[in-house]
Amino acid sequence: MQTTEVGQNSEIKQVIGSLCMMNNRFMNFMLDDNKKAAQVFLRVILGDDKIKVRNVRIQSFIQNIYGHSSQLDILAQDSEGRYFNVEVQRSDEGAPARRARFYSSILDTHFLQPGKLYEELPDTYVIFITENDVLHDNLPLYNIRRRIDENAKCFEDGSHIIYVNSQRRDNTALGKLMQDLYCTEPKNLHYHEFAERMEFLKYSKEGEEKMTDVIEEYAARKAEALAKEAVKEAAKKAEEKEQANRIELAQGLLADGMSIEFTVRHSKLTEAEVRELASKLSA
Repeated sequence: MQTTEVGQNSEIKQVIGSLCMMNNRFMNFMLDDNKKAAQVFLRVILGDDKIKVRNVRIQSFIQNIYGHSSQLDILAQDSEGRYFNVEVQRSDEGAPARRARFYSSILDTHFLQPGKLYEELPDTYVIFITENDVLHDNLPLYNIRRRIDENAKCFEDGSHIIYVNSQRRDNTALGKLMQDLYCTEPKNLHYHEFAERMEFLKYSKEGEEKMTDVIEEYAARKAEALAKEAVKEAAKKAEEKEQANRIELAQGLLADGMSIEFTVRHSKLTEAEVRELASKLSA
């Protein structure tokens, strides 16, 4: 029993040790109520060192009574009242243009209170950090704004969509931030605002307890994988047993002098398999 517990604890530590911020759940723990870390993200991505984060929340559920509701990974607000939604997308399918459009629109409908003027609608930023370069132009950053076709001027409505290509990990401030997203060791992080939280989450008992959800999710995935493996193994054994029964039947039919064609038809073996059995019987 003790050996099992030691093995499980070792496995849990390995799982936690392998986590980086490109893991969506771990990113949530890194930024949850961590204004300094969220501030680094926004300042580097937007190139604005004056951003001051007022609050940051994870897994914010925004109810839409008329249609599709959404759960935002990270939602922050700065001192100017602007809202920033940060989404980590490891799958290309998770970052389509229309999803970004929808998230932008749902922020608008949620944050314009009844009785307020349209001019009071806050600026919003939807930021997709993607594992791959989903827009395929090998740019580190894609700032997407509405513009007027006839004169190419920006249509300043306060909405911003940004795609960040995490594959561009150079020595710029943004490139170093992208390196940090894949880093698993606090000592190797470029930005100290992340290092302290990662140290706490990975190497303290309190941090491990805080990440119960991540560990449970891992355990659930492992249990699911084991269950699938058990089903595959059971199916394999059933097929092996069925094949043995077919061979036994074919051997009996051949021993009774039945033809190859008759044996194939009734045993469900292939003709090649039946002929091989017949050659062994006649040897």
